[in-house]
Amino acid sequence: MKSMKKILISLLCLFLVLPWLAPFTAASNHQNETEIEAEDAGETAGKDEVVYATLSPSGAGKELYIVNSLEVTEAGEIADYGAYSNVKNLTDLSEISQSGDVVEMSASVGKFYYQGTLDHTNLPWDFKMTYYLDGEEVTPEELAGKDGTLEIEIDTTENEAIDPIFYENYLLQISFAFDGEKTSNIETDEGILANAGKDIQVTYTVLPEEEAVLSVTADVTDFELAGIDISAIPQNMSIDAPDTDEFTAEIGTLADALQSIDDGVLELKGGATELHEGTTALQSGSTEYKEGIQALNNGSGELVSGSKAIQDALATIDQSLGDTDGIDGGDFNMMTEGLEEFASALREIKNGLVELKDGFGAAYEALDEAITAIPGHEVSEEEIIALKQSNANQDTVDKLLEVYTAALTVKGTYEQVRDGFSAVTSTLETMITSLETIVGSIQELIAGFNEFLEKMDPTSGLKELQEGISTLSANYQAFHSGLVTYTEGVGELAAGYTEIDAGIGELNNGTGELASGVSELRDGTAELAEATQDMPEQVTEEIDEMLAQYDKSDFEAVSFVSDKNEEVNSVQFVLKTEPIEKAEETDEAEEESEKKSLWERFLDLFR
Repeated sequence: MKSMKKILISLLCLFLVLPWLAPFTAASNHQNETEIEAEDAGETAGKDEVVYATLSPSGAGKELYIVNSLEVTEAGEIADYGAYSNVKNLTDLSEISQSGDVVEMSASVGKFYYQGTLDHTNLPWDFKMTYYLDGEEVTPEELAGKDGTLEIEIDTTENEAIDPIFYENYLLQISFAFDGEKTSNIETDEGILANAGKDIQVTYTVLPEEEAVLSVTADVTDFELAGIDISAIPQNMSIDAPDTDEFTAEIGTLADALQSIDDGVLELKGGATELHEGTTALQSGSTEYKEGIQALNNGSGELVSGSKAIQDALATIDQSLGDTDGIDGGDFNMMTEGLEEFASALREIKNGLVELKDGFGAAYEALDEAITAIPGHEVSEEEIIALKQSNANQDTVDKLLEVYTAALTVKGTYEQVRDGFSAVTSTLETMITSLETIVGSIQELIAGFNEFLEKMDPTSGLKELQEGISTLSANYQAFHSGLVTYTEGVGELAAGYTEIDAGIGELNNGTGELASGVSELRDGTAELAEATQDMPEQVTEEIDEMLAQYDKSDFEAVSFVSDKNEEVNSVQFVLKTEPIEKAEETDEAEEESEKKSLWERFLDLFR
């Protein structure tokens, strides 16, 4: 018992004396520092920095410190730089001194580690973690221990307050694990899922100079999350350019094909221009023909009226000759003059019909050649749909289809009235022949009548004259009927041809739009062919530029804490969010123990 009391008294004395020994210990350390200062300055061959940060579950920074690893090649006093709020030696028990941003320490050859804590939490990236449960945004604290459909969204953006060299050259890897026994139906578009024991690991990669929005959904029960791990390292791997010869060869073939298309469109442009010129001439001829046929139709009434007057005159003469009383020589002379005027009128009609036949024949020949030259190709509905779904200029395609439809309409209408056109010429020839026959008959009648008057007594030959006039009147009546039928046909032809002429006008307008559209198409294909002429070289350059964007092999590390630090070998970032976990009940005994003083806890060891 007495031994125990002595031990207690000795320990108590030691406990009370220790504070008084501290100044002497400090003096001894100061003496050691003085000796170190007297030593030669040490040398280093570079340093590594590992940046550790603790983030809240929502991504806000909470703590930021750096673990520095110095490669000491010659023992002695060495210096490093960093605006730390405090520093800690992680290598041995020697002290580290700090003055402003200068950190000094005494180190032996080899690795020397020390930790520096920063008074800010700024990183090259800003992180934001958002949590949704059953579609409603919730805080991490509210989420712990809950069930439902969970969505985690992670946003990464550049922090412009930090040197952009890290954002531009560092690769981010973000990962966290779900409890496989409490999680199901995990889905993510941007990440990779992997089994890690009973857990399911979710991993994302964010390339340098990229901002990302990452998300994952899962059905969870009694949810907890150990935290989200984020690491950042330089993407300093080099990327070899792939062999693009085969690819560029195919592109060269494409460029050649585009040039061929341009050549074909150029020929199409010439053909479209010629087609438009042809339809313009066709429209001009058609307009003249329409005006001529309308003029003929307009004069048909007068022609029929004149012919009817001639017919009535012949009938009157025939009737007058039947009544021979009161006829004298003067009447015969008047009859002869009337027949002469009649013959002259018939000649004028015949000459007019000859001119009409010749003009109509020329116009009809030009019209027939122009319309016959219009291709009759049929384009199927499938071909039209394929053409509309192609890469061709759709305005030009629509114009082509309009021209195609108008051309087929004109061609079809013409085929329906073509027989009528052909019949006009033959009818005109028949009428001209009939008029020539009638005029010849009248001339013979006049000659015979004059001879009769000279040699014979006029009254004795009246019967023969009457028979001749009667025959002439009967023949002319048939001619007049044919003339009426002809003029009716001319009227129908004039009415029908108006539609044909309108169709030809639409065709000409369509070919004009086609020529204009093909001209624009040619401009486009020419520009495309010119732009793609050097496409293989351009593609190769683009590939090189794209690869150069991701090739960070020439990156040289710089210090995260101070630009005064030289010979920096590497800088890495290790970040972690705090866990989302349910609150645990505190043991009352532990709480009571935490409230006891140091002396009470010391005495408890012997109770």
